Amino acid sequence: MAMREAGFHERLRAAVSDYDEITDIETFRWRPDRQRPNAMNAQAVIHTASRVASSVASAASEGRFAVVLGGDCTVGIGTVAGLAQVERRLGLIYADYDTDLQTPDTTDDGALDWMGVAHMLDLANSDDALAALGSRRPLLRPSDVLLFGAGNITPAEHERIRSLQLRTIGSERVAQNPEAAAREALDWALGFDALVLHFDVDLIDFEDFPLSENLRRKQALTFDAAMTALGLLLSAPKLAALTVTEVNPDHDPGGNLERFCECLTDDMMRGRGWGLAASA
Repeated sequence: MAMREAGFHERLRAAVSDYDEITDIETFRWRPDRQRPNAMNAQAVIHTASRVASSVASAASEGRFAVVLGGDCTVGIGTVAGLAQVERRLGLIYADYDTDLQTPDTTDDGALDWMGVAHMLDLANSDDALAALGSRRPLLRPSDVLLFGAGNITPAEHERIRSLQLRTIGSERVAQNPEAAAREALDWALGFDALVLHFDVDLIDFEDFPLSENLRRKQALTFDAAMTALGLLLSAPKLAALTVTEVNPDHDPGGNLERFCECLTDDMMRGRGWGLAASA
């Protein structure tokens, strides 16, 4: 809703001839779940992700580009599940400062938004119903995932990256040369029939650009580095869906949400060729 009010939809509607806005999915504010302390609010997460999956599958079946605005990172499970109903060889570029490879047994936090990639890979001890969300299980294989910009990695996640041989382009490499890092990811993506790009706004350092849900400071990327990389990633030829998560407008000191929406829509229009010959 806040992104709509900041002009996101209006800018896209002006550029794309057959733009179609799907009604908002009802919101659910995270709350402590003492019945399931290691997988809190699982039913709400599954409900929302299922609704996202249905919308994305409908768009993909018509050959339309899908944009999903979250919410926490678990909405990205829905994006992948929806596209997996239509596409067989599906790749995921997961642009996030976290890897989200935790499972209920490896975290004392209990928030499922730290666990999205683990559930798409159906790792051991995942929540059974969430891992079974899509039309296939697992939704993705380790070779289908590229972790882009990751910097906050727990010891358990390091071990999973090693054992699964997950492709990773870490935050330091992206910070040093965003263009080169993004082009490496684009080369990797050429091997798929379709691609999902997941972008968590906490990839941007909160001190540099306060907007994300997570308040980490002096970590992650500058706004300019993150948006430079994102702009190139959006030009991936087989990109079929974009998920944007963890925007918290309450953390915006003023003007950052509008600037983010302007840069994001400009990058989408350039990357996808919208306003020229293509449609979404």
